[in-house]
Amino acid sequence: MRHTMLILITAVVFASSQMCGQPIRPLAQEHVVICESPDPARIYCYSPGIARLDSGRLVATMNYGGLGMKGKLLGKVFTSDDGGKTWTHRTDYPLRAARPFIAGSSLYVLGHTNDLLVIRSDDNGITWTTPAKLTDGQHWHQSACNVHYANDCVYLVMERRVTNDIKSWLVGELAPVLMRGKLGADLTKRENWTFASELSFRDTIPNLDKDPAIDFFGVPFFPSPYPKGSLPAPRRNNAPIGWLETNVVQFQDPDHIWFDPTGKTFHLWARAHTGGTGYAAVAKVVEHDDGSMTTTLETVPSGKKVLFVPCPGGQMRFHVLYDEQTKLFWMLSSQATDSMTRADRLPDDRYNLPNNERHRLQLHFSKNMIDWCFAGIVAMGKSPKESRHYASMAIDGKDIVVLSRSGDARAKSAHDGNLIMFHRVKNFRSLVY
Repeated sequence: MRHTMLILITAVVFASSQMCGQPIRPLAQEHVVICESPDPARIYCYSPGIARLDSGRLVATMNYGGLGMKGKLLGKVFTSDDGGKTWTHRTDYPLRAARPFIAGSSLYVLGHTNDLLVIRSDDNGITWTTPAKLTDGQHWHQSACNVHYANDCVYLVMERRVTNDIKSWLVGELAPVLMRGKLGADLTKRENWTFASELSFRDTIPNLDKDPAIDFFGVPFFPSPYPKGSLPAPRRNNAPIGWLETNVVQFQDPDHIWFDPTGKTFHLWARAHTGGTGYAAVAKVVEHDDGSMTTTLETVPSGKKVLFVPCPGGQMRFHVLYDEQTKLFWMLSSQATDSMTRADRLPDDRYNLPNNERHRLQLHFSKNMIDWCFAGIVAMGKSPKESRHYASMAIDGKDIVVLSRSGDARAKSAHDGNLIMFHRVKNFRSLVY
C-alpha cells in the first residue's frame, strides 16, 4: 500500500513539474477577424465594443481612424447569430469610442464626435435611427468601457474635457461623468439622461500644476509638468498625469468596506496615466433623493482620501464585468512585462513609454476590485507591435466573448492596429480557484 501511494505521489509531483515547466497557454488564442483595415499604414481599427442580446445574438461595434480617413468618422455595427463564427455588417455611424448596450426593448450605440451622440435599434440591430445629440458644443472622450444595470436604469461613464489648456494628451483635464438612463425611456433624448457632477483629475491633487502633494509610491513615474508633460527619451512623450477610459462598478457584498445598503453608491474605476504600471484611479458617485448624482473621491477607514488603487494592467485601457453567478468582478487588461526598461533603451518598434505594452491580453477575477487573481492570458501577439488590447467583453452562457483591438505584422504600430478580432474564453467560471 505504501509503495502504491509513493508511486502515485511521485507521478503527481512529476506531472506537476512537467506542467510548470511549460509556457502558459492562452485561453483564447484562436480568433475570428471581424473587421480589417483597407490601408494598414494610414487607416486604423479602434474602439471595439460588444454586447449580447437575450436572443443570443452578438452585437459588435468599432470605428476607423487615422490620416487615411481624411477627417471623416466611420463606425460600424456587426451582428452574429452563430456565436461569433460569422458576422453581418448592419450599418455605419459617424461616432468614435462608441459602445453597444441594451436598455428596455431597444439596442443603443453611444459615442461621441466631440459632443455625445447615440443611435437606437428596435429590431435587434438590423436597422438604426440617425444619430441624436445629447450635448451641444462640448468635448467628450472615452473608450468602449462597461455598462451597469441597477434601480431599473442603465449606468455608464463618458468623460468631458472641462478645461482647454493642456498642450499635450488631455487626460489631466478629463472629468469622468456617470450617466443614468431609465430602462424604458427613449435614450436618444437628452431629457431621459441624468449626468453626475464633474470632478476633473486636475481637481483631485493639491498643487498638481506645480508640486503635487503626493510622494512615496512613485507617481508620477516620469516628470509630468503641466501643460506639456516631458520627453523621457526622444520621441517618447509623458503627458501630464490623469485618468481616462472609466468603468462603473457597484459593490454587492455587505462585508465590503465601500458597500452601500441603499444601492445609491457607484464607483468609477479608470485607467491611471502615471507613466508607471499597476494602478487604476478611483472615484465614487452618490445618488441623492432628488435624483441628482455627486462625484467625489472615496476614503479609506483612516479617513484618508484614495485616488490610486492596485490594478494589474491599470496603466492601459481595461474592461470590468460583474458576474452574478460567481459574485466576482472579471477584468480584461494589458500585461506589462518590462516597464522598468530605460526609455532611451527601448527598441524602435516599441510604442512610446516602457509601460505602454499592448500585445498580451490578460484576464483576472476579484471579489472586491482590489485583490486580483490571475485567470490566464487570453491572447498574445507575436511581437510587441502585434497588439491584443483595448478589449471589450460580455458573458455568453458559460463563456466570455471578447472583442480586441489588434494588429498583425502589417500594423503601423501597437497603438494603430489593423484588425478587430473576436475571441471566446470557454467555461470561464472554471478558472476560479
